[in-house]
Amino acid sequence: MARYRQPNLTVVLENVHDPHNIGAVLRTCDSVGVRELYVLYTEPQLTEERIVLGKRTAAGALKWVDVHFFTDLHACLRTVKQRYGTILSTHLGKEATELYDLDLTQSVALLFGNEHAGLSPEALAYVDGNFKIPQVGMVESLNISVACAVTLYEAFRQRRAKGWFAEQPLLSPDEQRAQLEEYLERHAKRVPRKIIHPGKA
Repeated sequence: MARYRQPNLTVVLENVHDPHNIGAVLRTCDSVGVRELYVLYTEPQLTEERIVLGKRTAAGALKWVDVHFFTDLHACLRTVKQRYGTILSTHLGKEATELYDLDLTQSVALLFGNEHAGLSPEALAYVDGNFKIPQVGMVESLNISVACAVTLYEAFRQRRAKGWFAEQPLLSPDEQRAQLEEYLERHAKRVPRKIIHPGKA
């Protein structure tokens, strides 16, 4: 697990209300080697507790995927931009590219919005491109956690083709050992989750 972590792939969730959706996204992140998730809450009724409420759906992934919790949109997306370079969103605009035409082997953050309203204009100001998941049915969109899973597994497919989950992992041997030691320490201390607050971690 530590060997195949993907240090240049992450997910950002803006004002996702349903804790079960957050839990499902965490579970998918862990399954494809994503090391950290960014949860951005700018609506006053949304609290960190929603992340914890999704732990049953996450099936233990909350222990292994670091969650960065932000309430300041600009601080969150500036941090993500600095660490990952490119932010791609699921906004359905005229310039949206189909998912299967994207290069998801680059360093990239995938930004998903609220279940009802989608992404805010403020968040869209930070994105480098929009994409859409092709559909041929009558329903206009997928559930947020399903859309995230479909997207992450396309990234997994592309990255596996490059050997990043086999003979050419992205982490160096030293980084792999450090990651393994951290996970072993969490297991030994029975750490249930790692939620990181900017300025406190």
